[in-house]
Amino acid sequence: MNRLLPVALACLAAGPALAQNDCAAGHTISEGTLTIATGNPAYSPWVLNDDPASGEGFEAAVAYAVAAEMGFAPDQVSWVRTSFDQAIQPGAKDFDLNMQQFSITPERDRMVDFSEPYYSSAMAVLTRASVVEAEDLSPDLDSLKGLLWGADANTTALPVLMALISPERDPRLYGDNTDVTAAMKAGQIDAALFDLPTALYLAAVALDDGVILGQFPSERSENPDRFGMLMPEGSALKPCVDAAITTLRENGTLAELEVKWLQDATGVPVID
Repeated sequence: MNRLLPVALACLAAGPALAQNDCAAGHTISEGTLTIATGNPAYSPWVLNDDPASGEGFEAAVAYAVAAEMGFAPDQVSWVRTSFDQAIQPGAKDFDLNMQQFSITPERDRMVDFSEPYYSSAMAVLTRASVVEAEDLSPDLDSLKGLLWGADANTTALPVLMALISPERDPRLYGDNTDVTAAMKAGQIDAALFDLPTALYLAAVALDDGVILGQFPSERSENPDRFGMLMPEGSALKPCVDAAITTLRENGTLAELEVKWLQDATGVPVID
């Protein structure tokens, strides 16, 4: 028996969903079904336990909430898998929507369509457990100012670092994020700023003792990284998807899901 996911029920209860016949009918690759793609595998906290059909994890939950707003019941959502690179290439697709933390960029937008953003990425402080213990760090600005910082000189991390933290010592600059991470592993720097998705990955994969000390709300960054649902170029579903995301943003659902899956679930505190 198909079970109705709590997030979909909550979304439907929050207000009338768009009528599928008026919006999505005839525009999906399988009539009466919304086919959504994710990565292979899909990682936490975006999808828990590599099981998007559970509706658990930020992107899985957002997917079902958007589907509900478009008039699709949970049992009318079908999941497929694609690689990141495969999805952003032009051409025919085997999905209606794809969610893999795709940043909306002008270059990609020439090959595929993007929805309205469903997430604006926070900037997060990545450090190591040994630094936290040695410096008795806590997620507040006073603790952060005295650290020796590293930054990729070619990204927005450096201006954000200087504007938000204003460290006591000049940060060490590197050519890319790989060099920043290598410097942290070698003990040459104490900490660095990354967008939250990258920080989550690096803490889990690149560093043996990686720790995300805290995150700055996205509104404190001048140009936060924005994630959109990816669709084939010229998709007739785009107006439907945009309307659904706009509703979920305005009624607070996206903010609630972000807190649940990207703040509470990861345990990353907000630095005010």
